Amino acid sequence: MIDDFAKDFLHGRLKVIREALVWKLDGLSEYDIRRPLAATGTNLLGLVKHMATLEAWYFGEVFGRPSPEPLGRWQDADGSDLWVSPDETREQIIDFYQRAWKHADATINELPIDAPGHVPWWSHPDVKLLNIMIHVLQETTRHAGHADILREQLDGRTGLRAEYEEEIDTAARATHRAKIERAAQAAAGGAGHAGLSAPHGAVETTP
Repeated sequence: MIDDFAKDFLHGRLKVIREALVWKLDGLSEYDIRRPLAATGTNLLGLVKHMATLEAWYFGEVFGRPSPEPLGRWQDADGSDLWVSPDETREQIIDFYQRAWKHADATINELPIDAPGHVPWWSHPDVKLLNIMIHVLQETTRHAGHADILREQLDGRTGLRAEYEEEIDTAARATHRAKIERAAQAAAGGAGHAGLSAPHGAVETTP
């Protein structure tokens, strides 16, 4: 009974966060979903592509249920799943992610939560389905959080789902931000002694 509850709960949370990650692309230009928004090159569509590849690997090869479409070998991973080339469309990447969901969901539905798997790129490669469900949920949540911050930098939109999104109150946000800035400066000894940390490859977020 508890095994079924745990599997259903984790699966349900994964489905919600998947949708949230894709929603972060809504209404943005082709440039804005692809542009690097951090010093490491992190970008919105790249995060979706990365999670599609990750789900296809973890809920496929790990359980002897390889993805029905060709994937690069994990041994050859070179970071190309973290950004999108000009000839890859938004629709193709989202469709890839949704096909990965379908394959992953079949694995989750058909296997018991203690089904054995093997992750050759982990230091302790022998796992159970429970381990992989928690790992993929953790990774999806982490990257959805990245996407939330990147989207806020672009146009101020935040939130988990469209139906919960609130109208942006620019003045209220500015007031709140100023209050936090004053608190930070006060903790650092005042505006003249703020002691800003040296930037490490900071990237401008406007074209």
